Amino acid sequence: MKGKTNKQRQRLSVLGMMSGTSLDGIDAAVLDTDGVDIFDFGETRYRAYGAQERATLKAALGCWPDAPAVAPAAEVVEIAHARVLAGMGATDAVGFHGQTLAHDPANKRTHQAGDGAVLAAVSGRRVVWDFRSNDVAMGGQGAPLAPAYHFALARWMGAVAPIGFLNLGGVGNLTVADPTREAAETPGALFAFDTGPANAPIDDFVAARTGAAHDMDGALAAAGRADAAILSRLEDDPYLSAPAPKSLDRDSFAWLGAAVEGLSVEDGAATLTEAAALCVARALESVPDRPERVLVAGGGRHNGALMSALRRRCAADIDAIEDIGLDGDMLEAQAFAFLAARVLNGLPTSFPGTTGVAAAIGGGEVSIPE
Repeated sequence: MKGKTNKQRQRLSVLGMMSGTSLDGIDAAVLDTDGVDIFDFGETRYRAYGAQERATLKAALGCWPDAPAVAPAAEVVEIAHARVLAGMGATDAVGFHGQTLAHDPANKRTHQAGDGAVLAAVSGRRVVWDFRSNDVAMGGQGAPLAPAYHFALARWMGAVAPIGFLNLGGVGNLTVADPTREAAETPGALFAFDTGPANAPIDDFVAARTGAAHDMDGALAAAGRADAAILSRLEDDPYLSAPAPKSLDRDSFAWLGAAVEGLSVEDGAATLTEAAALCVARALESVPDRPERVLVAGGGRHNGALMSALRRRCAADIDAIEDIGLDGDMLEAQAFAFLAARVLNGLPTSFPGTTGVAAAIGGGEVSIPE
């Protein structure tokens, strides 16, 4: 896919919005970009889902568009995102991810709830959305999609060697970006894939046992002892040894949650936390040009026990992305602002080294308000 030249590319102010698999809420962030370079970072906002909203979304997990639970979930997604939009300043466009409910790339299916045309109509702005469907239809994994932004960040921070970006959301995903390559679509510039379960099993387990949304600061895990037998079983899981690119649904490792049911809350949290770190360590072992430094974003970086486990298990420097002056809670929202700019400028959004698609391709649908 041939994009526009430097002179033809539009520099845009884009509001990106992300509702991740952890189901905690909506991250929104403005980015000034042409889809290649990052010029400035703008306003950010977080809107938490209420308990009823979260329950409605959770009831639709694993569902495809015709399921009865989907329409109420889509309504929650659209109303919540519209309220975020209404409270933020004007931008040239919006990048709207929606809420992933089901992901099955093996059968060329992925489902994100939320209609970008609805947001375009209520906000009066161009909305770029449905980022994953074209990649999946073309034989790609449909995920991860943030690597193009990670490549731009590596350039922005002045990196001169491959660097890792680890997002610890409901699922973990790793990007290794080589900023010495000419562009994100250059072969060898990006290598990325989902590492394995991250926050989702921990959050679900802790919520079921204590009613809390997550293991605050990793305190429960720090007080427990990981179950060696469960971790040994995880080591043998075929996903960890499968070649990349590869991606996961939120509940792809549901057996982990079942395996810790007989443990104390502390030991269960410790086991699931170590499991997330183990998956990342195995992922780094499989990377052709292993980075010496990995920058961590997403909610998992707030979990002290998880960060300690990563530093113990991984042969790399593990740092929160705040170390380079960025907000790790907003990286995914910024990524979809960046991807929206790429779509509007005719640039590819996924690549053979990130989703396994045969050639660099674009994605995303653009809805224009009437």
